Amino acid sequence: MTRKLVLATITLMALGGALGSLSTAPARAQGHMGSPQEQQACSRDASRLCRKELGNDGAVQGCLQANRARLSRSCSKVFASHGM
Repeated sequence: MTRKLVLATITLMALGGALGSLSTAPARAQGHMGSPQEQQACSRDASRLCRKELGNDGAVQGCLQANRARLSRSCSKVFASHGM
């Protein structure tokens, strides 16, 4: 695997868990944590702002929330849509 692919995979796995509390019931029923759209919306922010926390779902979510002012518009909308 290339380094970029490995980082992207790790990022999506971490985001999946971090956004798990934001996901809808049908998404959880399918075994996914956060919708694919939510994961895509925040993956770059997680990689850019929360690299050290990747792999720790709660820490990634906390990091994204702590960096709310620096989030991309799309990721910020994900948090806002869930009242966060």
